[in-house]
Amino acid sequence: MNVTRTGTSLAIASMLTVQIAIAASVGVMDRLGAEGSAWLRLVAAGLVLPLLVRPRLRSFGTGNLIAAVVLGIATAGTTMLYMAAVARLPLGTATAIEFLGPLGVAAARGKRSAAVFPLLAGLGVLMLTSPWRGVPDLAGVGFALAAAACWAAYILLTERVGNAVAGFRALAVSMPVAGLVATFAVIPGVVSALKPSDLLLGAVLGLLMITSYGAEMLSLRRLNTASFGTLMAVEPALALTIGALVLHQIPDVAGVAGMALVVVAGIGATRTGQRHPEPVPESEPELTGTVELEPAVAGAR
Repeated sequence: MNVTRTGTSLAIASMLTVQIAIAASVGVMDRLGAEGSAWLRLVAAGLVLPLLVRPRLRSFGTGNLIAAVVLGIATAGTTMLYMAAVARLPLGTATAIEFLGPLGVAAARGKRSAAVFPLLAGLGVLMLTSPWRGVPDLAGVGFALAAAACWAAYILLTERVGNAVAGFRALAVSMPVAGLVATFAVIPGVVSALKPSDLLLGAVLGLLMITSYGAEMLSLRRLNTASFGTLMAVEPALALTIGALVLHQIPDVAGVAGMALVVVAGIGATRTGQRHPEPVPESEPELTGTVELEPAVAGAR
């Protein structure tokens, strides 16, 4: 499997993991609220990942450490705001609007010869959301747009720290920061409403989140940001599918057509998306016990 296909597979695995985690969070969301559900996932991931990876902060350098911290803030913003949007909009619609962030990155960073793919993806997202069918929840749209801005920042920052810091050490810094930001953002009453079963679910969701963000970091080491951003168009299609199968949010003809367009755009982005090799710093593993995580790969995100 070549570098581009590996990066594409990792990106799709990440998107699928995110949507499964979102669908699994619906029950908790009904009781704890969108912010409480997002907080549970972020805190669990922030507690688990440092147990697997021990980042030596002195080896980061000031600039990379600051970038990892800001990445954590962007991660928290993306997750918290997206969950707030999902609480007010259908899963597929919220994800489609949030995709405007990666689409903006793709349009800004892509080559002219590949510009058709972000445009095709944007048309597909428009058909998925169908804004001409009445006025949607404006608060939900606002949350989704804010999540889109955070997602764009997340992509650019992940590329930055993923190139500069080997392995998953950057995630071991950014995820605890994301959990801390989420803790300050939630209503204190959310914590008191937790049940023992929520803690177990939170651990599972945290592991899914670590898997998702880790896969994205590895994917961006293999794909350029423009192609990665366009490839993220597949996520609204996945959200639409999971929303139909798990949440019984059945798409119409326009939604299915939009799904087809974003899949085609994603395939096109895959064919033009390989990054030129860049050196990635080597360092000894920062892991505890016998757990093995894939190290940084030269020429990958």
